[in-house]
Amino acid sequence: MTDTTDNRIQGLEASGKPADDAPATGAPSEPIEQAAAKAVAEGGCHGGKQTLMDAARKAGKSETLAKLAEDYPQGPHDQPQSMCPAFGSLRVGLRMRRTATILSGSACCVYGLSFTSHFYGARRTVGYVPFNSETLVTGELYQDIRNGVEQMADPERYDCVVIINLCVPTASGIPLDRLPKEINGVRVIGIDVPGFGVPTHAEAKDILAGAMLKYAREEAEAGPVAKPRNLVEDAPTITLLGEMFPADPVGVGQMIEPMGLKVAPNVPTREWRDLYAALDSVAVGAVHPFYTRCVEQFDRAGRPVVGSGPVGLEGTTDWLQRIGAAAGVAESKIDAAKAKAGRAVQAALAEHSLKGRRLVVSGYEGSELLVARLLIEAGAEVPYVGTACPRTEWSRIDREWLEAHGCHVQYRAALEQDTAAMQEVRPDLSIGTTPLVQKAKELGWPAIYFTNMVSARPLFGAAGIGALTGIVETQTAGADRFREMVSFFEGVGQGHTAGYGFTEVPSAKRKMRRAAKAEKRDTGVPDSVGT
Repeated sequence: MTDTTDNRIQGLEASGKPADDAPATGAPSEPIEQAAAKAVAEGGCHGGKQTLMDAARKAGKSETLAKLAEDYPQGPHDQPQSMCPAFGSLRVGLRMRRTATILSGSACCVYGLSFTSHFYGARRTVGYVPFNSETLVTGELYQDIRNGVEQMADPERYDCVVIINLCVPTASGIPLDRLPKEINGVRVIGIDVPGFGVPTHAEAKDILAGAMLKYAREEAEAGPVAKPRNLVEDAPTITLLGEMFPADPVGVGQMIEPMGLKVAPNVPTREWRDLYAALDSVAVGAVHPFYTRCVEQFDRAGRPVVGSGPVGLEGTTDWLQRIGAAAGVAESKIDAAKAKAGRAVQAALAEHSLKGRRLVVSGYEGSELLVARLLIEAGAEVPYVGTACPRTEWSRIDREWLEAHGCHVQYRAALEQDTAAMQEVRPDLSIGTTPLVQKAKELGWPAIYFTNMVSARPLFGAAGIGALTGIVETQTAGADRFREMVSFFEGVGQGHTAGYGFTEVPSAKRKMRRAAKAEKRDTGVPDSVGT
């Protein structure tokens, strides 16, 4: 995969055949495209966001950047502080059976992404197509990518090969859309996921999931497709949109069962054939509201999309009402489902109360508004919720509900905003990102990491109430312990004891040494050699 060749493809059409008017030196080949690629090659990732965006436009990626800006608006902040966005797309591919993933980008980026993916439990190989200034400028990198895809396209092992352009190849105009759609019966999907155009890794999940849904939808519209492994054939189904704790789809299935509905494979899926089952549903629950491109594909397939999710009592009954209506279920059956789920939720709320607890919530998973809503329904006060994701139609119901209950909702939240809110609210518990949790613990305030603690628990229905309130009760009970730890370690790792960043001996240390020397002189004790 890393070998280069002089037999470069001369501008491929979607079918994989050479175009009649293809340039002679591969892609990119026009002088302005070569100039853009050269600028990127010389500056690399360190050229700055604007330099990379300007180069991408000159290299023919204006349409790609415009689509990214439309689907994933960045305001009011330039970009939330988060991990490399491409991790989201990488994660989606690595979680799927019979799917190969190849990265094209700077070696440092590929190392960081592959390390992070395996840290999160991926047990798959990550392919890599390296490049240098020459292959980037001449367009030979495109041929290397095609060679790599052809080597990976083994129908005995894979249903799909995904190739992801990172910042530098995107800015250089490497045209993944010219790759053949299929090689040896293996689907080929090329996507651009540049850090300078995709705000968060959550939205990068949507880029790959949406591209796969588009491919699968077009396959299904063209003719018969492979039967999904766990196809539901005895009832209409509902597709849930977003990565969830494994027990949540099961819980939702129990809630919608009185309506004669079942749950389809959720998107992102774990297998290619599951995409067909997801598209075959009668309605979609966008429980994570940032999957813009996936919603677009469901719209094209004629599937109604419902926002929010079954959290708390009001949230559960309202969501069941709207899902039932979207699926065309009779009102009597909807009422039966609401009554059954409502009894279970009411019992859980009676057993678990967070009255008197004040919290702030922030994160980048996309479910932050749902979590805040559940906490409020459980009796807690939540004055602030921040999310790195954008404001979309699919979060409108939760936003309006939260604002009506005195909660400020901050989309595209920056760390500085989350920190300011935490310091103003002085909560009993902060649920947030790693840096926010660090700042809270430095102050001696209880805090937990949203992704590891909250996303790893059920959220929907009665199970979600028990899980989330249990976490809050446990963590707020340890407030005294946090204060004791801060007191015990006071001064350690601060000022002249921080260890790094000082070019001279700290002044406090010099003063101590001078005082010790003066004391020795006063007592007649000679200084040691070298002091």
